[in-house]
Amino acid sequence: MARQGKATAVDLATTLIAGIQKRLANVPMTFAGGTFTAAQVISELQELVDLRAAVIAARTSTTAKVEAEEAKAPALLAFMDAFVQFVRVQFSTQSDALADFGVPPKKVATPLTVEQKAAAAAKREATRAARGTASAKAKKRIKGTVTGVLVTPIVAGAPVVQTPTAPTAGPNPGPATGGTAPKTA
Repeated sequence: MARQGKATAVDLATTLIAGIQKRLANVPMTFAGGTFTAAQVISELQELVDLRAAVIAARTSTTAKVEAEEAKAPALLAFMDAFVQFVRVQFSTQSDALADFGVPPKKVATPLTVEQKAAAAAKREATRAARGTASAKAKKRIKGTVTGVLVTPIVAGAPVVQTPTAPTAGPNPGPATGGTAPKTA
């Protein structure tokens, strides 16, 4: 028998049940190393059908619940964040009370050491030098200088108007045909 999907197997089981009820209702059947009555075979096949139906129902229910969660979760998460902020404000100095709510206390920034500050300043200067950036005050001090350029003003005179000339007569192309001329080789 060819490989079957679950739905196809359930369809076959349903058809087999109908066939057993129609053709083998009172016949003992020997297969798979045993002898079975019609009721036993139908019971086994019906269990397969029932399991598939339960899976389909559960999947439909799960899909509906996931869609409901996706629809409501953003608003509920925003509400929860607002409540966490309320708890932080209410119990900001009481870390044991915050722990009761599962909210960690705000971390205090550790101050930098003198060596870390010096290293950070050196790194900033090196970065600015590498990028060629400057502060706003330094940018204002930079002025461009131009040397060796002679500026000559252009004075506009009266506009010159050309009078149109008559077209010259060329060779007569012949009578108009209304189309394009055929190509000659």
